[in-house]
Amino acid sequence: MKALIVDDDQGIRWILERVLKEEGFEVIEAGSIAEAEAQANETFDIIFLDVYLPDGNGMSLLESGLFDVPTVMLTAETTFGHAAEAYRSGAMEYLPKPFDLNEVRQLANRVAPQKPVAEKEAEPPKTDTVIIGRSQSMQNLFRTLGRVAASDLTVMITGESGSGKELVALELHARSPRKNEAFVPINTAAIPAELLEAELFGHEKGSFTGADRSRSGKFEQADGGTLFLDEIGDMPAALQAKLLRVLETGTVQRVGSNKDHLVNVRLLAATHQDLQMKIRKGEFREDLYYRLNVIPVHIPPLRERRDDIPELAEFLLQQAAEELDMNVPILLDEALELLKRYDWYGNVRELKNVMRRLAILTPGASITLSDVALALGHQDSSEEQETLGDTVRRTLKGYMDQLGYAEATGLHKHLLEQVEPALLVLVMEKCHGNQLKASDMLGLNRNTVRKLLKQYQIDPGYFRD
Repeated sequence: MKALIVDDDQGIRWILERVLKEEGFEVIEAGSIAEAEAQANETFDIIFLDVYLPDGNGMSLLESGLFDVPTVMLTAETTFGHAAEAYRSGAMEYLPKPFDLNEVRQLANRVAPQKPVAEKEAEPPKTDTVIIGRSQSMQNLFRTLGRVAASDLTVMITGESGSGKELVALELHARSPRKNEAFVPINTAAIPAELLEAELFGHEKGSFTGADRSRSGKFEQADGGTLFLDEIGDMPAALQAKLLRVLETGTVQRVGSNKDHLVNVRLLAATHQDLQMKIRKGEFREDLYYRLNVIPVHIPPLRERRDDIPELAEFLLQQAAEELDMNVPILLDEALELLKRYDWYGNVRELKNVMRRLAILTPGASITLSDVALALGHQDSSEEQETLGDTVRRTLKGYMDQLGYAEATGLHKHLLEQVEPALLVLVMEKCHGNQLKASDMLGLNRNTVRKLLKQYQIDPGYFRD
């Protein structure tokens, strides 16, 4: 099966391409009417055609009869007039932007020949990346990536640890004109500060102890390709100034040399930290931030897109089984539900590790609720609910992970101010506003309880019957 996408928005083309390929279509793209007309000799099963194109109106191409195949009209206009015109011109369907990807799948399946169920189950759609998600936040991410992939713009990728920042960088490189050149990643947090400069910019022989030969740095190694600076927020201040110079001049100087080396590099940067906060604290250069943050891309944490977890879990499980040369166990619905409820503060990296664990340790052909609970580290795999201590520990761990390398001050007072009022409200509800009963339940002096209620502006009368 073959599909033609005609849209001048590269982001829209990319999203449609991903969905259609998942449904088994070979996809050809065109950004204008002229590019579409050049494909007239090809045979297509379905066409997704934008109304407004740089060199004309898509409706005219539809009415010309050049492609006598089912056609879906795409437009940002959502008026009845546009819809009526599309259907009158012979469109199979009219799809306003932004569209629901499930609608795209349904339209594709309307023109796809029916396959036996067994064949469909035996050959699930394959994906070459773990940047997976049907949630709106992920679709917005895909759209942004599609729009900027073909450019040389610098991209700042933010997201929690384990969310897949390097995968996004790889995707940007793979879809850019530089895809046949080098992709060079470097984690600036993993290299000692005294060695990082030489790693980035290279060094000459004898420039420091142990430098027994000249060596190119990551910038020179990435010349013509893409350089990915991971955890840029941990870069020392002195190196930030040198990085800024490279971005401004397009040249690097090796350690121990005054000679400039011209480099042609597309720069992608990533961090899990709040760089705006680091700027306010004087730990990150504001001018460098604006040089790097030309196109901001944020990867949402897994717990904020729980509906994506089942599809991602299935993919990672299949990937793990293939790597280990094992049969793929079946994830039962109850197991998937537990995976969806878990908060995944380690994000996709944590989920990937758990799915590998399940692939290796699952004794049967199916992965059960107990298997998942055990893989997640629950003491009693038969218990679905965690203890209060586990809940508090997990929540605090997530909060501490979000702090990253930032220096937290007054943490005890801050957390107490979050917990105390919530506890007081729950106890006052239970005691219907009776402060004496609340004091007994809390094990506190009545005057102390009264003082806390006043401090947090909690009115006992509100809870009385």
